[in-house]
Amino acid sequence: MAAGRFHAAHHLPCEPRHIGPAVAGRRRPVRDLRGAGSRRARRGVRPRICLRYRVARGPAAPRDRRRAALPGGTQHPPGRPAAEPHRIDSERTIVKAGIIGGGAAGLAAAYELGLRGHHAEVFEGAPFLGGQASTFPVNGVPLERGYHHLFRSDAAMIDLMGELGLSHRLKWIDSNVGYYAQGRLWKFTSPFDLLRFRPIPFADRIRLGLVTLGLQRRKEWASLEQTTATEWMRKNAGNRAYDAIFEPMLRGKFGRYHDQITMAWLWNKFALRTASRGKGLTGKFKEQLAYPTGSFGEIFDVLGERVREQGGEVHISSGVRRVIVEDGRARGLEVSVDGGEPERREYDQVLSTTPSYIFPRLVDLPEEYLGRLTDKVYLAAVLVILVMNRSLSPHYWTYVGDRSLPFLGIIEHTNFIPPEHYGGVHIAYLTNYLERDDPLYKMTPEELYQEYVPHLQKINPEFDESWVVEYHHHKVDAAQPIVTQGYSDRIPDHRTPIPGLYLANTTQIYPEDRGTNYSVRMGRQVAALMDEDSRG
Repeated sequence: MAAGRFHAAHHLPCEPRHIGPAVAGRRRPVRDLRGAGSRRARRGVRPRICLRYRVARGPAAPRDRRRAALPGGTQHPPGRPAAEPHRIDSERTIVKAGIIGGGAAGLAAAYELGLRGHHAEVFEGAPFLGGQASTFPVNGVPLERGYHHLFRSDAAMIDLMGELGLSHRLKWIDSNVGYYAQGRLWKFTSPFDLLRFRPIPFADRIRLGLVTLGLQRRKEWASLEQTTATEWMRKNAGNRAYDAIFEPMLRGKFGRYHDQITMAWLWNKFALRTASRGKGLTGKFKEQLAYPTGSFGEIFDVLGERVREQGGEVHISSGVRRVIVEDGRARGLEVSVDGGEPERREYDQVLSTTPSYIFPRLVDLPEEYLGRLTDKVYLAAVLVILVMNRSLSPHYWTYVGDRSLPFLGIIEHTNFIPPEHYGGVHIAYLTNYLERDDPLYKMTPEELYQEYVPHLQKINPEFDESWVVEYHHHKVDAAQPIVTQGYSDRIPDHRTPIPGLYLANTTQIYPEDRGTNYSVRMGRQVAALMDEDSRG
């Protein structure tokens, strides 16, 4: 392949010792999070004084500031608090909150705290906001490092865009799904496509259709949690349907953990797609998806600006070294703003949105709570993004049911948003979920590209490598938590055992799968908890 066609490699937080991205093809050196004992840290700095204020009775706040925390519309596992309605009291305490992480959850929490009259300061180690939904330029147009879209049921994100004045950016289209199996590409969008899906016998197609209908209509998931998806689908849909469809999907998504995944997780996938279908006889067979034409990055940039307008602060390229705990309570953060000297900043409350394996390196935690963090396993999302001069497939989303191909799926973004939006090029993500010791994870961008490209002719026999104008390589660690039987009993509380310290990360999103919508919802719900606790 011609030199210079590889343009970028970005690596979001993943390595056990580090937090922060790698940019432009190399891993960015980042300080060890446990470095509070370093010589620079031991020097110390003069602490800033934290003031507390009382808000006097005044005129009513605008209606949008009295809004309830975002409607989720989904059941919560036992012990998971839903957000309380937003109440503006005549007199209360304003708190200053430090937030670790400038992704969806951290920014949404900061914004919600601002709506409730508090002051939030956000620290993001990367040189950009948005976390897993952050972007990079393709022909000068922002594109997500990992593919993203919204469902009709994603009320949290849709409502937030409305509050930010970005609703006009949403573009809705009918979903277009393909499935690669037995050497060919099958259309896999509607019930009629299932009836024509020959990799399983006709009687099994009917059986699977009935099972799908039952799961779509089911309203509760708790009774499914102690059963694995493998056991449930083999029993109810049959071995042939499981082997042809669900085993490749689960194995591609969860690797060696595929047969341990709870059925509650798979149930939610069916429920989500049902909620995203249209109305009327025809609409019920069409799933609709949406994309913000300014990119998800625009949403989080605007959200960061809104936090600043509220009087909050948002810092990028600013790492957090540790949570300061004194007298048994969270009192502040040791931070390095814009790569400067470590300094102490004092807060009344602290929220961390870091992955579960990072959080214990920032603060000492009681053993029982620590166990709920250390038992969590994540897989990394590893993506090769092809920028091409022609289209690879007719589908937006193609599941790869043949595990002889080294990737899980193909998401051709420009079958969603037209190529003209990106200067006429076609864009496709080749995606995988991998453990960090997987050989594919360890490959260089060039090696992974060369591993993937020969298999694309199986998807499209006309494909030629000359179609590829450039490609990009991204890793997003802590992308996919492993959710096994009885998972809801092991979810760490948002309120940690340390007063004033809170946690909000993707391991606490369940039974829904992780995504920007649920991160926004969770961030706002945790902000509601922080507001409630500020009232004493």
